[in-house]
Amino acid sequence: MKIALAGNPNSGKTTLFNAITGKMEHVGNWAGVTVSKKEGIIKEALTQTTNAITVVDLPGSYSMSPFSSEETITQNFIKGEAPDVIINVVDSTNLNRSLFFTTQLLDLGVPVIVALNKYDLTRDKKNQINLQELSRLLRCPVVETISLRSEGNGLDTLIAKSIAIKGQSQTAPFSLQNVDLNDRNSVEVDNTKRFEFVKNIVKAVETRQVESSKQTTQDSIDRVLADKWMGLPIFALVMWSIFSISQTHLGPVLADVLGGWIDGLYSLVEQLLGDDVSPLLRSLLLDGIIGGVGAVVGFLPLIMVLFFLLALLEDSGYMARVAVVMDRFFKTVGLSGKSIIPMVIGTGCSIPGIMATRTIQNERQRRTTAMLTPFMPCGAKLPVIALFAGVFFNDSAWVGTLMYFVGIAIIIISALIIGKITGEKNSRPFFILELPEYRFPSIKRATESTLSRAKAFIIKAGTIILVCNAAVQIMQTFNWQFQVVAEGAEGSSILAGLASPFAMILIPLGFGVWQLAAAAITGFIAKENVVGTLAVVYGITNFIDTEKLALVSGSSDVAGIMGLTTVAALSYLMFNLFTPPCFAAIGAMNAELEDKKWLWGGVIFQFGMGYFVAFITYQIGTLFTTGSLGQGFVYGLLTCLGLLGILIYLIRKGCTQEDLKLNKGLN
Repeated sequence: MKIALAGNPNSGKTTLFNAITGKMEHVGNWAGVTVSKKEGIIKEALTQTTNAITVVDLPGSYSMSPFSSEETITQNFIKGEAPDVIINVVDSTNLNRSLFFTTQLLDLGVPVIVALNKYDLTRDKKNQINLQELSRLLRCPVVETISLRSEGNGLDTLIAKSIAIKGQSQTAPFSLQNVDLNDRNSVEVDNTKRFEFVKNIVKAVETRQVESSKQTTQDSIDRVLADKWMGLPIFALVMWSIFSISQTHLGPVLADVLGGWIDGLYSLVEQLLGDDVSPLLRSLLLDGIIGGVGAVVGFLPLIMVLFFLLALLEDSGYMARVAVVMDRFFKTVGLSGKSIIPMVIGTGCSIPGIMATRTIQNERQRRTTAMLTPFMPCGAKLPVIALFAGVFFNDSAWVGTLMYFVGIAIIIISALIIGKITGEKNSRPFFILELPEYRFPSIKRATESTLSRAKAFIIKAGTIILVCNAAVQIMQTFNWQFQVVAEGAEGSSILAGLASPFAMILIPLGFGVWQLAAAAITGFIAKENVVGTLAVVYGITNFIDTEKLALVSGSSDVAGIMGLTTVAALSYLMFNLFTPPCFAAIGAMNAELEDKKWLWGGVIFQFGMGYFVAFITYQIGTLFTTGSLGQGFVYGLLTCLGLLGILIYLIRKGCTQEDLKLNKGLN
């Protein structure tokens, strides 16, 4: 038996899907989180049978007319794969909006059961819905559900009735004959009469305590949080608070505990190895694997606290208001406020963020957003931010906050440039987003989301990062003749030989040494590798100071070993954050851009942007702090001028193409 979950965006489909399957798919209190179908098996406790029942969570859709990629997926599945039953998940707080899609599903002849979801919110508002009358008018079963609850949620009744109606015939309560789907007027007539039908049903079954046309407390809050002047400073304050808690206060305390365990493991393995073991094996195990991986894992508590706070923020409904605030800036540069959704998702991981661009209909906007989403610092980059904030900036929360806002600024500037290159600088897209209601965020869901991300982080540390650190340790141990490098001659190692040419290019950015270059290169495999590689090449076991309950600070040996000034450290941090993402994210870009020219253009653009930002940061910062320019200024300036010249050429070419298109349109 196969059941399809279909409904409007943000009706709670994925939450219901997780509740009946036990899975932990990502959910968010806003529209557009689910962009592809997901499949699972309903728990036996709900089916009361050993026969497996498959349930498919479909992307949110407002109608059976495929105007977006999500609606196309939903339509193709329902019409092409013929599910036995459709569970139509309806937001019970908004029947007027939801039942239009319901009437279209009832036309298909497949048995439908309506799940009136979020019924607790309906009760909180003291609204009443006559379920029996609604069921009679729609000619299908109706069940009230509260997917967020673990008990008394109505899900057992929902599944039991779904099984019971399998194979039954379904009669449509509303159907116009002879609707020509290829005729716009005919479809509009059908939609108008269907909306009227829905309106009459809602009028007959629903009694609202407060009319939707009246102002509510939520409307008053929105006037502040989504205000065009106050919205942005409030967002900055919120992000600063999150980083302050995760990076300065609670995170380091928890990290100290884990840091102690890592140190204990290091000592234990060191004792077990004894004195007779090969120095190479000792170095590989202790410095390469435990030291390198431990340095990355040591930041896990800070990241978990950050993820937990972001999950609470997302669940509250606030992030949808951020999209409204950012729309004003994005619209100016040819993007829509909808572009902020992939970028916010990208703060966890760039890959799902890039995939979320499928919700954007306009092809150029979709490709531009997919190209620019990796500029938002993802979870993998957080250890790098935490390390440099701890070592060089005394755990200041402003460092992490600044990186996010620099990322947003780069995205806006880059979108403006790409709009001119593609010849669509005058494009002014519209943006419509349904604002979800505010709600008290669920501690349980935030915890589950945090643990899921932590699990992915640990798996990555135990596989990709472990292998990379072992390889780095081996390449650092041997020279090109495969002889062990003598102490003090690390510059003759294979690793130094590979990284040194790249380091030459980085001199104008303030960090032209092979160790830092090697860390930046391994960062393209996985960004966490930057921290792991730094730990290996500089022989640092743990970046967490277990005595001071904090990250190692600028006065410690770490900053001295790296030999970086504060300005050069900020430059290095920005270079790692704003150059191309890891290879997996580039693969996701390849899938979503669907064009090699866009892909390679995007990767080169990201390299150029990261180099330019790091160059400006180092040279201007050095000028302010020392009164003179930094090393390699002339070479860096020539490189940046060369990149700028290429951009100007492409922009002029794009403007010419746009003028030709405008003239052609006028003629």
